[in-house]
Amino acid sequence: MNEEELLQLYGLEPDELNRKDIRQLLHQEIENRNLEDNEVLKLLCIMLFCIGIVEDTTLIWQAKQKNQDTSSYIDVQLLCGAGYEETLFYLEKMDGEQAHKELLYLRQCEPYDFVDFSKVEWVLDYKRYYGV
Repeated sequence: MNEEELLQLYGLEPDELNRKDIRQLLHQEIENRNLEDNEVLKLLCIMLFCIGIVEDTTLIWQAKQKNQDTSSYIDVQLLCGAGYEETLFYLEKMDGEQAHKELLYLRQCEPYDFVDFSKVEWVLDYKRYYGV
């Protein structure tokens, strides 16, 4: 499935009812070692960001950490669809190395990437980018 098909099927701001399917597609993209580009991977992360469920931050983190390209290609702000503070609070309560690494990363990025962070503005930018 490509970006156009995903946008037709779910829209950039999908209904929460589609979350399970989007998560499954993202898992598949993370596992796919034969990707030529990361456009679908990024779009699925954007869709989960728009839905805004805090638990999705760890899956988006996995996508961001897939390889060196995705690390820089997937915006750090996408980790915080539920909000920056809410995401920190969620990660602080979690056990495990992945949650700890993500938490440290977010705190390091805060002074640069989360000054005046606005989910609404990020969604508007993505709408302009995808022409929706």
